[in-house]
Amino acid sequence: MAGDLRKMADGLQEWSGSAYLFMESSMDNIILSNLYQDPQWKPKVFRVLKLALAGCTGSPDGAQILKIHCSDPQLIVQLKFCSQEPCSRFLQQYREGNLRDALQYSLGTALDLARHLPLRLELRVGSQRLDLMLKEEERCLLCIHQAKPDRLRDEEIGELEDAFRSLTCDPGGPRSAPPAPEAPAPEAPAPKAPASLPPQPACAQHFEFQGQQFANRQLTLEDRQKFARSVGRNWRTVGRALNCRALREHDLESLAYDYDRDGLYEQAFQLLHRFKLAEGRRATLQRLVEALEQSGLTSLAEELVGLPGQRKDQQREEEQD
Repeated sequence: MAGDLRKMADGLQEWSGSAYLFMESSMDNIILSNLYQDPQWKPKVFRVLKLALAGCTGSPDGAQILKIHCSDPQLIVQLKFCSQEPCSRFLQQYREGNLRDALQYSLGTALDLARHLPLRLELRVGSQRLDLMLKEEERCLLCIHQAKPDRLRDEEIGELEDAFRSLTCDPGGPRSAPPAPEAPAPEAPAPKAPASLPPQPACAQHFEFQGQQFANRQLTLEDRQKFARSVGRNWRTVGRALNCRALREHDLESLAYDYDRDGLYEQAFQLLHRFKLAEGRRATLQRLVEALEQSGLTSLAEELVGLPGQRKDQQREEEQD
């Protein structure tokens, strides 16, 4: 393993990797996913993340943010590392608790708390929890390196990145002094996400199935549960039909191996979970229905969109028999 890592170090420009940082507040009245979805707080949370990551890697771009997922009550940050050295620094700072300290202090200050905001962090690559192997840095580096980034930077992240750079850089180049601290937030409880968010642009459309029009939308937890209950051994076929860079053949093999003891339900559920993490707003009902049709599972597609379908008729016949 050490030999492999030395070979990687010979060409740092070719080294890249990816990991997911899971963040959750320990305070019941502060939900990070709600906070991030609020338009006024989103750029502030992003700024806190960027500064903390830059401090831990030693470079503003040492750890790039590709996507931030809201999974109540967690924020899930997909990170990309373009060379081994900043990734190694990041792992060391994470292991020593410096990343957590920086995030807790900055978020506590932004929220005008009397103390820091206690956080629970977890670092994962696929189903592997790197927190359990942090003392084995070479092993962690190898896991991150093998998990190649499966997506480009999200458009929303690009806009936040541009806004962040405009605040931290002068037109002539980077400032020599660190950015001034933000003014404390008004003395008010942390805002909650609105009860009903406006539809995302990627889902504000309809699609045709079985001669009818259906509203397209992002996949829900109920969709994933229905799929996992019914797809059986065909989950891999559907995974290929989804045409997702995070669900290549070796990714499907990894899912099958990692969740072999948990059974077909968990393998199928994790398939759509990974699809949603990788595609974000593009993980829609339409894409799943089309993948099911391509896989010859039309009855399951009918069940997901709410059509009476053949599956229920077959179940009734079996019950009568």
